[in-house]
Amino acid sequence: MRDITVFSGSAHPELATEICSHLGTPLHPVRVKRFANDCLEVQLQANCRERDVFLIQPLVPPVQENLVELLLMLDAARGASAARTTVVMPHFSYARSDKKDAPRISIGARLVADILATAGADRVLTMTLHSPQVHGFFSVPVDHLHALRELAAHFRQYDLSNTVVVSPDLGNAKEAAAFARLLGTEVAMGAKQRFSDDRVTISSVIGDVTGKDVIVLDDEIARGTTVIELLERLRERDVRSVRIACTHGVFAAGALDRLGEEPEVEEIVCTNTVPLPEVKPDSKLRVLSIAPVLAEAMRRIHDGESVSALFDAS
Repeated sequence: MRDITVFSGSAHPELATEICSHLGTPLHPVRVKRFANDCLEVQLQANCRERDVFLIQPLVPPVQENLVELLLMLDAARGASAARTTVVMPHFSYARSDKKDAPRISIGARLVADILATAGADRVLTMTLHSPQVHGFFSVPVDHLHALRELAAHFRQYDLSNTVVVSPDLGNAKEAAAFARLLGTEVAMGAKQRFSDDRVTISSVIGDVTGKDVIVLDDEIARGTTVIELLERLRERDVRSVRIACTHGVFAAGALDRLGEEPEVEEIVCTNTVPLPEVKPDSKLRVLSIAPVLAEAMRRIHDGESVSALFDAS
């Protein structure tokens, strides 16, 4: 990997280290200094001049701190005469703010996309955005990956002859249908209505789930409110077992423990797009690495090859 320089912010250095291991290139250090007035200063501690620079930084809690750090890294790379700067952002948390669904409300996803481009991002590499339209908020090229192949490879170890994939809502139905095709199973979905960040209602499940082994697929699990509500409806339909799968395992406010305590739940599967707590021996959580696919996408971007070809077999 000649003429490539990779840096990581503070958000998820473990993932960055794993990506660089797959690329066979060093992860260069970043010095972050905090002044007495609480302002940050960032210094990229490797040569960027005429280099293909990749900045790895998912937007995870503390989101605002990590966002500002990323913006400063972008500005530093531009000031250091980088030939091209690509933001590797496995989790774009502001993607959930993608529409004006109340008066006088900000559309955070579009604003942050504009800020990243203004700060110096020439390209963005991300994974499983909350909704497809967020891709269009960026004025720079975006390579939008998904983790369905990695998740499917995990679930193929089980007997799927009596299995159905269930999407918690209509918004995730297309992804759930694609996942079901990879597994060769049927698909169903919940009829969800969201009232606030921590209050949702699922009135029914559309599709045949009675007596089935269910795989619940969602893009992100934060508080787990939606999945717990869906479990109530599945319990009413006498499903045989439940496994939960998502790309972004945020698991805020004790969500992982609450989901693990549900008797029907046999397993919770997510990827390492965000930092996760150490898995306890008796935990139902299984973590899959997306470092190989991110590393391959970065290699293809650097070499001018097709990134979408990664998913041609899907």
